[in-house]
Amino acid sequence: MRLVVIGNSSSGKSSYAAQLARLHDLAHLDLDTIAWEPKRIAVPRPPAAARAELERFIAEHERWVVEGCYADLAGVATATCTELVFMNPGVEVCLANAHRRPWEPHKYNTADDQQLMLAHLLEWIEAYSTRDDATSYAAHRRLFDAHPGPKRELDADAVAIVHAFPQLDTRGVARIDGGWTSATFEVGERIVQRALAAPLD
Repeated sequence: MRLVVIGNSSSGKSSYAAQLARLHDLAHLDLDTIAWEPKRIAVPRPPAAARAELERFIAEHERWVVEGCYADLAGVATATCTELVFMNPGVEVCLANAHRRPWEPHKYNTADDQQLMLAHLLEWIEAYSTRDDATSYAAHRRLFDAHPGPKRELDADAVAIVHAFPQLDTRGVARIDGGWTSATFEVGERIVQRALAAPLD
């Protein structure tokens, strides 16, 4: 299993990827950790260095999930992935998730540093459909539409995401960090996880 998860900031990529990594014992790479200089806010790494680190990660792990908003880097990983997932719940959901986001120590030295960047992050999330760089909706749509292999788009409506999850309890509904909820069902010999962007009441 080798998955690539793309989408806007706060779309639920990291939460979904972390869940898959736990359930399937996958190596997990957040592209933010290689696209930016460690512990230096908004200081990008040279593109060649980020790509080299991604290629090294792929070479060193047989089973993995790579997630992030950088279509150029994600495109490197899609060459060998078994599935591409596009998290596309809509800007309003992403904005709400950003307000709830806990401190990310791998990106910011302190929670206060992260809070100082919130206004900028919200503005950046809102510009998803109008910017034209590798983190834009247009870039993600092109990557997703052109991908010839298995792929799934998770939008604001319910979408079934099918994986073999034999260890999950199918009797209840589980909340996924980041504003998602999931209900798990037995369908024949498979376990089907139905994910929704809107949290349950």
